[in-house]
Amino acid sequence: MSDPATSSERYAQGIATRRAVLGDSHVDRSQSGTTDFDRPFQELITEAAWGHVWSRPTLTKRERSIVTIALLAALGQDEEVAMHVRATANTGATRGDICEALLHVAIYAGVPAANHAIKIAKQVFEQMDAEKAA
Repeated sequence: MSDPATSSERYAQGIATRRAVLGDSHVDRSQSGTTDFDRPFQELITEAAWGHVWSRPTLTKRERSIVTIALLAALGQDEEVAMHVRATANTGATRGDICEALLHVAIYAGVPAANHAIKIAKQVFEQMDAEKAA
């Protein structure tokens, strides 16, 4: 990628933060599947979400992880919930943290949203436990 956007400091910080949170294998898979069609979107989220918001020093990665999971659960973004629950292995957010966040989702965004996110989190935890045991 020789586009000026991909060589910016914000992009470089974004890639570093994205890798720290989601893991190298996830980012590598995402980048290998990038086409000319979605390259601008990938650059946008790398710079804006990861290089700007996730890289700010005010909240820790753990705190951002908790907030992100709650927001994604409230919005019903199932695949993103699963991805960010898996990322807690890298952010330091605990299963207890996620439980508390999803209790907030139940009260402020609705019980069905929280119930579904809890189901997703449990499935991801089972997968993570199985991977760790193997």
